[in-house]
Amino acid sequence: MKIKRLILKNWKNFTDVDVGLASRSFIVGPNASGKSNLLDSLRFLHDISRPGRGLAKALSDRGGLKKIRSLSARKEPQVEIKIELEETDKTKSTIWTYHLSLINEVRGTHRTLIEKERVTKDGEILLDRPDKDDESDSLRLTQTSLEQINVNSSFRELYTFFQDIGYIHLIPQIIRQPELFFNTNIKIDDDSYGFHFLESIVNASPQKKRSRLKKIEQALKIAVPQLTDLRESRDEKGVPHLEATYEHWRPNAGKQQEREFSDGTIRLIGLLWSILEGKSVILLEEPELSLHPAIVRKIPQIIHNITRGKGNNIQIMLSTHSPDLLADGSISAKEIILLDAAKEGTRVRTAHDIDDVRTLLESGLSPEEVVIPFSSPKDAEQLGLFK
Repeated sequence: MKIKRLILKNWKNFTDVDVGLASRSFIVGPNASGKSNLLDSLRFLHDISRPGRGLAKALSDRGGLKKIRSLSARKEPQVEIKIELEETDKTKSTIWTYHLSLINEVRGTHRTLIEKERVTKDGEILLDRPDKDDESDSLRLTQTSLEQINVNSSFRELYTFFQDIGYIHLIPQIIRQPELFFNTNIKIDDDSYGFHFLESIVNASPQKKRSRLKKIEQALKIAVPQLTDLRESRDEKGVPHLEATYEHWRPNAGKQQEREFSDGTIRLIGLLWSILEGKSVILLEEPELSLHPAIVRKIPQIIHNITRGKGNNIQIMLSTHSPDLLADGSISAKEIILLDAAKEGTRVRTAHDIDDVRTLLESGLSPEEVVIPFSSPKDAEQLGLFK
């Protein structure tokens, strides 16, 4: 199953979004244009579907519906997410849609209620709320049917799919010393930032662990030529670690743990492990951070190899500012999502839908040459006058 289309209304930076998604999508735009917020719309559906969380927790983690609703939404009070998905097998293709609209009560306790929740499969309506039961008990409208096992059996595929969305923004300092961050506002039960990254490696099945670490070690030998023998371990207190041998440290080699790894080494390990983990949808925040440009230029090819591999049904969306990452001429106009900040919210379009951009890309220019100037702040040169 893959997401083919994302529709948003009044979601954070965006008053109106209707954009197609490819197997790999590169989200490009100026600072504060909403790249992370666009990814968060899919992460929101994941959070609703996570066991023990649901709609109430997903809203609370984001400060409530008032914090989610676009400041540019003047007349329409609701916030909407709608996605179209395609499920294919050897014989047929099935189109699913999930549509969720939320609104705050005007009176009373100002609860966030479901204005609409609808599921269709090949055009057939499987769920359409509010229904008669909701009308007789408005408290039911504080929970989605998606998160309720006893009512989602006819569209359990969507529930399972949304659970398998992964958001990755590993912070090397957290992986090195997670104990320093326990008193921060970062949610410890959310592994997006790396609190449990080492634990997840150690707890993987022996076969998967050996296979993935071997592949990652081969990649690291190219990026960090002195590194070899990448493995996981636990110390005497049971704390998980990654360790590797750095052959240039001394004649007999020196073994190092993650606390001695560079930011770039940790980020590359995290990126490769996350991609190999095989989530249905992987959301990546600026994977180029701390990496050498020569490595960054290969990220699109790595993603292509994973998403187009035999039997793979993986979709990867990433935000980026990197000219090096966008230098890959194989990136098509339909794979680039451009954000254009305006006074009344951010516009979201694929490069294919912008005539000037599409024409330049089709003429043979690389995405770097076309997209970076298009997404740059108009007066960026003025920063050079700062004293």
